[in-house]
Amino acid sequence: MAIRVITAIVAIAILLPILIFSDTLILPVAAALLSLIAVYEMLKCCHLHRRLWISIPLMISAIYPLYGYFERDRADFAAVGMAMLVVWALYLFTYLVFMRGKISLQEVGIPFFACFYIIAAFSGIIMLRYSSEDGKYLYLICFIGAWVTDTFAYFAGRLFGKHKLIPEISPKKTVEGSIGGIIFCILAMLLYGFIVNTITDGAVKANYLMLAASGLFISFVSQIGDLAMSAVKRTYGLKDYGKLFPGHGGVLDRFDSVLAVALVLSVLSSLGNLFVMA
Repeated sequence: MAIRVITAIVAIAILLPILIFSDTLILPVAAALLSLIAVYEMLKCCHLHRRLWISIPLMISAIYPLYGYFERDRADFAAVGMAMLVVWALYLFTYLVFMRGKISLQEVGIPFFACFYIIAAFSGIIMLRYSSEDGKYLYLICFIGAWVTDTFAYFAGRLFGKHKLIPEISPKKTVEGSIGGIIFCILAMLLYGFIVNTITDGAVKANYLMLAASGLFISFVSQIGDLAMSAVKRTYGLKDYGKLFPGHGGVLDRFDSVLAVALVLSVLSSLGNLFVMA
């Protein structure tokens, strides 16, 4: 427990300057680095990290979030990402043809999908930060929504948990914990909207209805993201994806919920404003 707390304090001390100076290259560089490590963790989990014809191109693709600092247009950024995905799919099928049955589509298909999910999610954080005027407030919701859900789901589960959620994937998670995470995520979104509205003297107005609805949906997605990554590592017999964060595991263990939230929030933000610039 002490190791987990110390690691959390050190991680926060590193993360805060990155978030404070998010208008510089430090945020996209950090996102690209985490994306690279996470992709390597996934490839290692799936026993493909030594298949260099797959691992090296995928790890090069993992730094795509860095491009978001230079391409601020949401549509163009997404279009380049889609083009990269199509090229990669063609490359993968070509690789399978020339391997002549030595490796199956399932063996490379799951890691391929998972790695692009990781890259798209970290890219989503960068897109949220730079593609709109309210981005410097919007992208923080990826972290607030995910980590508030995780934290309060844990405490609610410890205090009130009686019914197991999905014990085959995560034995300790409970239905009561899940509900607690959702409730506190909604409250956190409303509080965050109020704080943003206050510190900007009303220059940025919170859309409280959208924030409440987003809090509900984001918390649900956060928990799905957590469970999905747990399901993958259980399939391959792993306890943790890595050891970068002592007591917590690897990047995918610590950021699994954040990745899911980043993808969903990217879509939600294109459908309606959570904040309105006065």
